[in-house]
Amino acid sequence: MKQIFFPLLLFVLSLPLPLSAQSAADSAAQIELHALSAVVLDAASGAVLYEKNPNLPIPPASLTKLMTTHVALSEAAARGIALDERFELPEESWWRNQPPRSSLMFIEEGQRASLHELLLGLAIPSGNDAAVAIALRFAPTVADFAAMMNTQARKFALESTIFVEPSGISEQNFTTALEFARFCKIYLQLHPETIKNYHTVSEFIYPQAENMPPERKNSPPVRIHRNHVGLVGTYPGADGLKTGYIDESGYNLAASAVRGGTRFIAVILGVPTENGAYWGPRYRDADGEALLDWAFEHYKTIRIAFPALKPARIWKGAESRVKVAPPPDFPNYPEFGAFTVERGRGERVSYKIKMLEGLLAPLPAGTRAGTLTYFDDAGEIAQVPLLTSAAVPEGNAFQRLWDAILMFFSGVN
Repeated sequence: MKQIFFPLLLFVLSLPLPLSAQSAADSAAQIELHALSAVVLDAASGAVLYEKNPNLPIPPASLTKLMTTHVALSEAAARGIALDERFELPEESWWRNQPPRSSLMFIEEGQRASLHELLLGLAIPSGNDAAVAIALRFAPTVADFAAMMNTQARKFALESTIFVEPSGISEQNFTTALEFARFCKIYLQLHPETIKNYHTVSEFIYPQAENMPPERKNSPPVRIHRNHVGLVGTYPGADGLKTGYIDESGYNLAASAVRGGTRFIAVILGVPTENGAYWGPRYRDADGEALLDWAFEHYKTIRIAFPALKPARIWKGAESRVKVAPPPDFPNYPEFGAFTVERGRGERVSYKIKMLEGLLAPLPAGTRAGTLTYFDDAGEIAQVPLLTSAAVPEGNAFQRLWDAILMFFSGVN
């Protein structure tokens, strides 16, 4: 019997594991990318799942236009500017006045366009002229608008991201794959309508009669612009966001795809240019597909309703209890927590809350007061820190003395 069993066992052990049984780390190590830098993250939880040179500064090229879109939408909302209101387009935005090799929506003298049309001009043909027109709608100069973009980058803690102009044509714009992936996550949370309104639109016709001066309304030089993001319409679930290219950066891509309630964001920077304009975009898209395939194969997002959180006990304070909550930037609290788990996990979830003992006033808001831990049948899923939601000043002499007595007899250190 042994003569049959052991050779059979050795044969079974020698068989390659099915891909689904490979660990995510092992399979990630086998991904061969053309890009110098890449990151994949979960758009709901923010968990970074894959990284290659994530902090390498590289010019974003036309990925810059996503920040331009964010600033434009934010400023329009703040100033009460309607997206469909047409306005005269300044001379600086005319296509003839853009740098050589610019991508264009072909703005010309005498035309009027709405902010919505200009944002389509950013998203579909990636128009540098559209970027200039948008910048001058909200700022006195292009440089002033770039300063607004940098203010937003600092607000989002993008410390290595800097912009000198809004189109991405300058090699002096910089970002990293990690920071830009995090920005894309924020962008989609703040502007989810852009997926339908701009990033998945397949084509855009400009100019039309209503964009032309009266004497030319009957003969507009109509152009059909088509979406530059190759994955949209070809990769299952892909719905954005942007491609980019300048010589100094190579081919870049910020891609988003959603399947079954899970959305991943992949940012790919620095696909080499030596293979030319034909192969560069194909290598860029191949990198995006490989990373998104890997992410969807190995991970998914789960959403877990938060339990009721009891206040934390504070000793020797003006208040004896204070409310606790996850960190202020925790996604989707208080409705639910979004977590990234490996495929096959997260079906039956339980939790445990452990509060710290001996918390003494005075305490500032945001003090760690405990931990909420989620489990499934395979073990721990995630730990969520619980922080005090308000400051607790020191109590008066009687409160401090009384709590000291209670702590002594309760064995609280």
